[in-house]
Amino acid sequence: MLKQIIAQFDDFILLAAAATNDHRSTSAHFDSPFLVNITYPNVSPLLHLPTSRWWPLNFDDTSHEDECCSFSIRNEKLESSGNFEMFDPGKPPTKRNRKDLNSVELTGMTDQVEIMEDQIWKELPEDLFEAVIARLPVASFFRFRSVCRKWDSLPTSHSFSRQCAQVPRAQPWFYTVTHESVDAAAMYDPALQKWYRPTVPALPTNLNVLPLASAGGLVCFLDIGQRSFYVCNPLTKFFKELPPRSIKVWSRVAVGMVLNEKYSSGGYKILWVGCDGEYEVYDSRSNSWTRPGSMPSSIKLPLSLNFNSQAVCVDGLIYFMRSDPEGILSYNMKTGIWKQFIVPAPQHLSDHTLAECDGKILLVGLLTKNAATCVYIWELQKMTLLWKEVDRMPNEWCLEFYGKHIRMTCLGNNGMFMLSLKSKQMNRIITYDVTKRQWVQVPRCVLPHGTKEKWISCGTSFHPCLTNSV
Repeated sequence: MLKQIIAQFDDFILLAAAATNDHRSTSAHFDSPFLVNITYPNVSPLLHLPTSRWWPLNFDDTSHEDECCSFSIRNEKLESSGNFEMFDPGKPPTKRNRKDLNSVELTGMTDQVEIMEDQIWKELPEDLFEAVIARLPVASFFRFRSVCRKWDSLPTSHSFSRQCAQVPRAQPWFYTVTHESVDAAAMYDPALQKWYRPTVPALPTNLNVLPLASAGGLVCFLDIGQRSFYVCNPLTKFFKELPPRSIKVWSRVAVGMVLNEKYSSGGYKILWVGCDGEYEVYDSRSNSWTRPGSMPSSIKLPLSLNFNSQAVCVDGLIYFMRSDPEGILSYNMKTGIWKQFIVPAPQHLSDHTLAECDGKILLVGLLTKNAATCVYIWELQKMTLLWKEVDRMPNEWCLEFYGKHIRMTCLGNNGMFMLSLKSKQMNRIITYDVTKRQWVQVPRCVLPHGTKEKWISCGTSFHPCLTNSV
């Protein structure tokens, strides 16, 4: 029953958005069916943002190359990774036949559209209405917000936030930045295999921010010039500058972020730690930084950290990978206790990143031996504190790397990773689904002015959510 209602709502949203688009000339309130009303209370003057601004997010106009061969390979057995299943190149997600929508096109169909009875739909209970809306795809959500003010205000509703929290999380999105320019940011939806270019608010020219961590639908940025932290919801474009810290943040830091509770109203915490062992914790509920203490003397300093030292969070514990000695550091965000685990790294390991899936700590890395290079996935064994290989990139793809000097950037957690692999001769962007053990080549993202995204230098994954507040 609920699925049928959601399907009918999705169809209704398409019709309403089309009708809104046809009558934009008679309405001064809506300039586009995909406009999002964003409010900026108490924003730092550094950002120079207006009090209220409509930001266009066009979920129909995506930026990927149609001619790019996008296909996937699923490893069924690690021992015989040569056996793989090939999917249709560039095959779009399954869509319902247009005939099922009403057997007509959206334009010029006034006399043929099935009329939705007002007497029936106006009796729809409010709680059921919000439950349906919370289960719509993000693109549909943006379309229906332009229908009326009540629907537009749903992201700020506490009851709607609770409904969203009860919906199982979909696959995370990726917020990426290229090595050429931090202004060339792009978001990728692996479920639909689509790129979106976020419309970033007008920031001062001296602001140079990089995405370093995320929690829920929020992303933490660091301005590498001013060493200031910001938190943003990439869908609503709501930025918040965090207060200054008592310790100056240098470039060689690692950052972790967690939600205090399941609901966005519970706030969040951010941890930054430097190579010399200094660290601070920010709590959004008090809007302040604190220095809980110092690292135990048993932890050897300095730490080998940088912007690519991706942190993972499991049950309130934030994990960082370190070297010399090789191992993992953990910090308990509730108790403030640091721990160190000596974990030898796999031999011939080069670029590597920590990751997480269903509470398990994973390691994604490049192994280069002689002239052969391949991407491997390992899982940390809690009893032995050793890395166990659980998957690797299919041999057919690894052959392309033979004899080349490959660099890798890995983003993501929660069982979905994005790999940016680059050499002088080629570059590839690939996603990996841990549960399905599926490797998918990502369509290339075309940046403004027709330039193609060459190499992802940094980024993070996040769960798209309009109700997460900074």
